[in-house]
Amino acid sequence: MTTPSEFEQIDQMMSKRALKRSRRNWRFVAFAALVIAVVAILGRSLGGFSTPGANEGPHIARIVIDGVIASDPLRRQVLNDLANDDNVTGVVIQINSPGGTTAGGEELYEGVRAIAENKPVAAVINELGASAAYMTAIGADKVYARRLSIVGSIGVLIQHMDASKLLDTIGIDYDKVATGPLKAEPDIDEPMSPLVRQSYQQLVDDSFEWFVDIVAERRGLDRAEVLRLSDGRIMTGRMALKAQLIDEIGDELTAKAWMEGEAEAADQQVLTYYPLPEEPWQNIGNWVGTQIGSVFVNRLNNTQVLDGLVSVWQPIE
Repeated sequence: MTTPSEFEQIDQMMSKRALKRSRRNWRFVAFAALVIAVVAILGRSLGGFSTPGANEGPHIARIVIDGVIASDPLRRQVLNDLANDDNVTGVVIQINSPGGTTAGGEELYEGVRAIAENKPVAAVINELGASAAYMTAIGADKVYARRLSIVGSIGVLIQHMDASKLLDTIGIDYDKVATGPLKAEPDIDEPMSPLVRQSYQQLVDDSFEWFVDIVAERRGLDRAEVLRLSDGRIMTGRMALKAQLIDEIGDELTAKAWMEGEAEAADQQVLTYYPLPEEPWQNIGNWVGTQIGSVFVNRLNNTQVLDGLVSVWQPIE
C-alpha cells in the first residue's frame, strides 16, 4: 500500500517535470522571437529587398485588382514607380472586382493613365469588372475580357437605410443639435427629406458626369451613347465588345502578345508587382510562428491532437 509520503514524492517529481517542460517551451519561444526580430531588423536595415523585377532585365509587370476597390497609398506608389521603370516594357492590369469607392476608382484610373504615357498598358477583366473596376480598366490602352466576363455597371450610387418604423416599434428615437439642416444627414431614424435627397443627388450626379466623360473619351464613343449605356446595366464580354466598351475577347496571354508586339520583344516574363510579394524575413517569421504553434498545441497539458471529423470556419470571398 502506498504511503502519503510516497504520494508527495510522486507529485513533486511530476511537478518538476512539468516545470522543466514549461521552461523549455518558454526558452524556445524566446529564442524564436529573437530570431524573428534579428531577421526583420537585418532585412529592414539593408534597405529591404529588391522589387520583383529589379534584376530581371526587360519584362512585363502585372498589377492585380481583386475584390472591393478603395484608395491604397502603397498601390498608388507601385503604379507611380512602374511609370518610370525602364526595365518594365508594359503593364497588364488583372481585374476581378465588383467596383468600390469612386475615389478608389479614380485613383486607379489616374495611376494607369500615368503609366500609359510611357509604355503600353492592357487591362484584363476576368470574372468581373464593374463600376469602379471598369473605371480602372478604361485607363488602359487595351481592354480585354472573356466572352462571359461581367462588364459595365457604369454609374454611381449612395445608399441610406431608413429604420424609422423599426425604431418606432421598439421605442427608440435619435435627437441631435447640428450647425445646419444637412449636417450628419440623413438620419437612420427618419426617411430622407427632399432637401437631403437633393443634396445627395448632386453628389451622385457630379461623380457620374465625370465617369461618363472618361468613358466617352477613352472608348471613343459619343456621350449620348455612353449615357444610354450608363443605366447601371451589366453585360457579358461579348455584349461589351459589341457596345465598344472593350477592345477584344482575350486574357493575359492575349494582352502579353499585344504588349510584346508594341515593345518589339518576344518571350518576356510577367512579374507580379502588386499585391507585393512577402519579403523573405516575413516567410521565415511565418514558418517560425507555425513551429511555435505546433509546440504548444502538442505540449499543452490535457490537450490531444484532433483526429477524424473536425468543425472549422472558412471565409468565402
